[in-house]
Amino acid sequence: MQKIIPHLWYDKEAKEAALFYIRLFEDSKLLNETVIENTPSGDSDLVSFQLAGQEFMAISAGPYFKFNPSVSLMVACESVEEVNAKWKALVEGGTELMPLDEYPFSKRYAWVQDRFGLSWQLMLIDNSKAVQKITPNLLFSSDSCGKAYEAIKYYTDVFKDSEIEVISEYEAGEAKASKAKVKYAAFNLAGYHLSAMDHGLDVDFNFNEAFSLMISCKDQKEIDYFWEKLSAVPEAEQCGWVKDLFGLSWQIVPDNMNEVMYKGSREENRRIMEALLKMKKIDLHALENARLEK
Repeated sequence: MQKIIPHLWYDKEAKEAALFYIRLFEDSKLLNETVIENTPSGDSDLVSFQLAGQEFMAISAGPYFKFNPSVSLMVACESVEEVNAKWKALVEGGTELMPLDEYPFSKRYAWVQDRFGLSWQLMLIDNSKAVQKITPNLLFSSDSCGKAYEAIKYYTDVFKDSEIEVISEYEAGEAKASKAKVKYAAFNLAGYHLSAMDHGLDVDFNFNEAFSLMISCKDQKEIDYFWEKLSAVPEAEQCGWVKDLFGLSWQIVPDNMNEVMYKGSREENRRIMEALLKMKKIDLHALENARLEK
């Protein structure tokens, strides 16, 4: 089971975006659709889907958060043709952040923001398969610039069976942002691969709740553990959501969340949702008590 699942926040386009992405990748499919009723944003569509064998989730929950390049999805492409085809699909109605071209680090590469605002980095890899087809990239920018190494060191300490795999630093004068240190880093958390870097330019965007990482927890003890380790902004705590020391958003949830929320009658599920909306950290015992109320 995938321990960490990227979660994407859209205004109204979660399913439309998921179906669009599914068409771009082999071994991809829609896994589940749920309507969460009576949330602060009204009824919200929650979609889980698979891209290249990896699990993702998306929600349509209102126009409160917007994607920006602080988090992008890096795609390991095996041919020039694959880079070109995915670039053509993603750039239509979107924005080119770095042109499709040859670069010192890749013979065929592009960075695009798609029609829904999500950023993608498409990169031709040399003669070897990547360990993961799609890798979230964390771009430490603005107030978090210069903290990439501190962050990944912290994350790999928090998660068991994790390691920093690669660290490359900027040469003197290479980055225009004075605080930038890490040019590129690769690491994995519980076997899930991510990459990170400090932004080499001074920009005004940073992490927000549009892109969060869900942690699937086996029990209340594990929920409590990750909550204590990752929650650093009390005002951001809501319904299992936290924000860490570096501004990145996480969702700390049970690995059987669908069963917890939707295994009962419509009335039981309504009571559970009402209880959840009043919570900060998820309390599994309290949710079960809400189900059993008469």
